[in-house]
Amino acid sequence: MIGHTQPRRIAARSIASRLGEELRTSVGQKVGFKIRFTDTTGPSTLVKVMTDGVLLAESQHDRFFDQYDTIIIDEAHERSLNIDFLLGYLHRLLPKRPDLKLIITSATIDALRFAQHFHSSPLHSSPHAPREGPISRSEMATIAAIPAPIIEVSGRAYPVDVIYRPLVRDEDGGDIDAIRGVADAVAELCSLGGGDVLVFLPTERDILEASHKLRGRHLPGGQPEIVPLYARLSTAEQNRVFQPHSGRRIVLATNVAESSLTVPGIRYVVDTGTARISRYSAKSKLQRLPIEAISRASADQRKGRCGRVGPGICIRLFSEDDFLVREPFTSPEIQRTNLAAVILQLLAFDLGSIDEFPFLDPPRAEVDPRRLQDAVRARRRR
Repeated sequence: MIGHTQPRRIAARSIASRLGEELRTSVGQKVGFKIRFTDTTGPSTLVKVMTDGVLLAESQHDRFFDQYDTIIIDEAHERSLNIDFLLGYLHRLLPKRPDLKLIITSATIDALRFAQHFHSSPLHSSPHAPREGPISRSEMATIAAIPAPIIEVSGRAYPVDVIYRPLVRDEDGGDIDAIRGVADAVAELCSLGGGDVLVFLPTERDILEASHKLRGRHLPGGQPEIVPLYARLSTAEQNRVFQPHSGRRIVLATNVAESSLTVPGIRYVVDTGTARISRYSAKSKLQRLPIEAISRASADQRKGRCGRVGPGICIRLFSEDDFLVREPFTSPEIQRTNLAAVILQLLAFDLGSIDEFPFLDPPRAEVDPRRLQDAVRARRRR
């Protein structure tokens, strides 16, 4: 069976449905999905789409993932704790299961970094040639020098024009009104022609405020259908973005629409350039969700949402200079979280010591010793 992971439940459901259409089968037969509280797989399932947390939990009763011959870790650039735990676990597992095929996919990852971490081992490449005895240091050096293969699959993409519209302060020097900037950008795009608009906003509250603002504004081409999209919506509400419609549709979304799923029919994108990013504060000893600037890779991913059905236009509500000085990739969650949570999760899944686990990017305990001290105290309390 092929196991295919996604970071979000909405993506697991939508991809299972799309695979079922492609294979001309209904979900629950050859293709199924498994998320929290829902399992549509059966004895005849050949492709199982699931969240990365589900696959990690399965490692507790299926240590070698014997039910799978292929595992696909999709959207690996999100680098959540679950994804990093899976990458480390599979790094250990591959020499023990040389027949297991591992595919790591993403449109915006540092491919060379991943390839060097999952080096191709000629000593474990064939299940019919078992290795006897320990591996010497020279052999290990040879193995580490051979990176895993990188395969680039370029899909059809139309040109996308990027327009920078940095938000400016009111004439009276008041605070920047991001919602008004979004409404102005949407009105500008609606005046250019037909096509749906996808707007990226950092929070649910911003989505509700933008929806109210747009409904009270006269837009060129008539009143459009406004559809919200965020993780806490019900399944029925989330599926509205996939339903056919007439006229123009404006989708107001958080970063769930950035890469986890593809909203159909998008010709224009408005990018506020921000998102809620989980980050641990050693000073307050709290895990916070501040609104921060996204990375260049995330901004490019958002831009690509409007180049699927034809030439697109992306309006960024920040300056080009601001874009150029941003981080190239989003930092992994393990470097932004409380180390106590990491250590306790390693213990819960019986993954060993944090010092020995093969993380793609280890926690930055050496940068901020207070995080490690907090983790040690939490472990002692357990």
